[in-house]
Amino acid sequence: MAQLRSSFWRVGHDREIKLGARSVLMAIVNVTPDSFSDGGRYETVEAAVTHALEAISEGAQIIDIGGESTRPGADVVPPFEEQARVLPVIEALRAKTDALISIDTYRAETARLAIGAGAHIINDVFGLQKEPEIGKVAADARAGLCLMHTGRDREKLPDVITDQIFFLERSLEIASSAGVPKDRIVLDPGFGFAKDTEENLELMARFGELHRFGLPLLAGTSRKRFVGAITGRQAADRDAGTAATSALLRLAGASIFRVHDVAINRDALAVADAMLAARNSFEQGNLA
Repeated sequence: MAQLRSSFWRVGHDREIKLGARSVLMAIVNVTPDSFSDGGRYETVEAAVTHALEAISEGAQIIDIGGESTRPGADVVPPFEEQARVLPVIEALRAKTDALISIDTYRAETARLAIGAGAHIINDVFGLQKEPEIGKVAADARAGLCLMHTGRDREKLPDVITDQIFFLERSLEIASSAGVPKDRIVLDPGFGFAKDTEENLELMARFGELHRFGLPLLAGTSRKRFVGAITGRQAADRDAGTAATSALLRLAGASIFRVHDVAINRDALAVADAMLAARNSFEQGNLA
């Protein structure tokens, strides 16, 4: 089990969030008609905002808003349509809550407009490697930045951790060149993104090796296909399996958890946090 040290993730609009002793929940709000588990449920601004506020009441500290589905085979959405979906939701949420808002996009212009509308974090599923200009957007806005690993649209290296290191080191080089400080960056190993069940399980088992980067880690396993392969459940019924992966990855050192169902993951992570606190207390007592 990883030793979790306290730190602060600095994000946009002069905000920060404490990481360490307590897990942080990032709630997924898909403003899309075709996302794999909840497509169409939150297409309207009112529905998306209502869902986001419910997630906050259940314990989410970050709301991650996306306007294009990232499921395999999903249609590419034109930038203007993505922006028309997400910007009104961000503006409405900013007026109703102090919770942090994340924009799930790989497009620099969408990220720029989203930060202007009130978002604090840019969550790029291509780790700055599709539109590197997004790094400059993050630097100029002093926004938080989540860099995700993906195996899509490229040839992966055979070892799952070697491929993580190869890809994420390139992402960090782009961020550094753009002027993004490290205290504004978290890393996401991209569970499910061009990874089969065996690769996802190996990535979970070896998750601790990612601490070599010295940066906070985000886990996004929620309702992913590999959870369904293990449990035999359809996407909408994978929240219990997701909560199990969240607890296990917390013990391996993940700090932030991107989920659909906040309540069940909050409870699972509360148990993991309590166990980590008890372990730390025991170890400190033995050293005294």
